[in-house]
Amino acid sequence: MSTYVIGDLHGCHAEFVRLLDAVNFSPTHDTLWLVGDVINRGPGSLACLQEAQALGSAVRCVLGNHDFHLLVVARGGGKLKKNDTLDDILASPQRESLLDWLQSQPLVVHEGNTLMAHAGLLPSWSAEQALTLSGEVQSALQSEHSGAFLSQLFGNQPDRFRDDLEGMDRLRCIVNVLTRMRFIDAEERLDFAAKEGLDSAPEGFAPWFQFPRQDDLRLLFGHWAALEGRTPHAKVNVEGLDTGCVWGGALTAMNLETGERTRVPSQQGGR
Repeated sequence: MSTYVIGDLHGCHAEFVRLLDAVNFSPTHDTLWLVGDVINRGPGSLACLQEAQALGSAVRCVLGNHDFHLLVVARGGGKLKKNDTLDDILASPQRESLLDWLQSQPLVVHEGNTLMAHAGLLPSWSAEQALTLSGEVQSALQSEHSGAFLSQLFGNQPDRFRDDLEGMDRLRCIVNVLTRMRFIDAEERLDFAAKEGLDSAPEGFAPWFQFPRQDDLRLLFGHWAALEGRTPHAKVNVEGLDTGCVWGGALTAMNLETGERTRVPSQQGGR
């Protein structure tokens, strides 16, 4: 019995299947953790979402920013973007079932000393606080007002979390931290402009994992393809899983018990 965590799928279904075969994954014996962004940009978004849902209790998934984008388009009045590959999901007879499944997923998974979030965790947030804040967003997603929540979700403000934030400002900031964060400053203010490698850091900002924590929590994240799974000069116990499959890199699975990584090359041709 093993637990595997896989980086951002982004609709790379062929690579997903090959990777599960490569690690001899068995849904009756093993557990799969998906670090978010299951869909979009790759050619197999519908198949990836169907595969994840079909795994049932064998899979634990957190929401990424692209997963939220699909929900906003489908249920919050949002619009598709030029490079989206979501049409097959939106036109599928299984559309509502798949969207319901996605909308029921958390933003954080925590087990033992390990926590998974799509983009990472603020240095000041404990595992317990992250779970509580994730729960606030989940409640909004499951409420009868979820459509209104999704319609107001996107935005860059506020760019710093405070305990006294309320309403949509609070929920938006939680989602942005857990699904969009890359660079922060010493006051944990988020920058949303820089999306490339470490040398793209704005003045006064650094990767979130280069700020120390008060615990030794093991953090798993994806989201940042430009890092290619590397976390140089990290001051926390961290594992990056996004190795840029949809951009021509690879899809990576890590065995949580042993730390062993297995990769399959992208079939996307460096799109």
